[in-house]
Amino acid sequence: MKKLITWQGDILKKYKFFFILFFFFNITSLSYASERWILDKSLSTVEFELPVLFAKNVKGSFNTIGGFVELDVSKKENNKAIFYVEVNDLTMNYIKYKDLLLSNIFFNAEQFPKAVVDTKKFSYVNETTLEMDVELTIKGKSEMVPLIINLNRLAEELVQIQTELTFSRTAFEIGIGNWKNTSILKDKVKLKTNLFLFREQ
Repeated sequence: MKKLITWQGDILKKYKFFFILFFFFNITSLSYASERWILDKSLSTVEFELPVLFAKNVKGSFNTIGGFVELDVSKKENNKAIFYVEVNDLTMNYIKYKDLLLSNIFFNAEQFPKAVVDTKKFSYVNETTLEMDVELTIKGKSEMVPLIINLNRLAEELVQIQTELTFSRTAFEIGIGNWKNTSILKDKVKLKTNLFLFREQ
């Protein structure tokens, strides 16, 4: 009888240990709970515009884009987002200059095929408008630039994010040699996005 009681006590101790372990891991996972939102590439658009003196502005869009947003649903502080475009897959109004734009004089798309926006960590608590500095990387160069974000929750599992970003093309050496001059081809490039993201299941 004594052996049976001792054996039952050992079993209870083991179950108690596993219960504590299970509880600890669940609490830990909850404290780092996150939501991941994936870009719908078929609906989303990324457009650019570069002013030209005495002529139509250079306008176009990137056709191949990707990215995600990861939300820290517990602390709301460690949110992050990364988006990219494939530089060589674009359409533009000055189609005859497309090869020039993709050459090493401008984007150097062969050596640097992607342009990336990285928000790093940011705070977010259900705002509909956000302003932050993000890291923009083009041609292997990174600069912090201001970004304006407008959010619209379309459904429980679908959000729309519209952004506007302006950066200096000369800071990224987009246009070297004679094309570095900003008297005709202006310096400021404007990027506008209309992004749709689904919550990952």
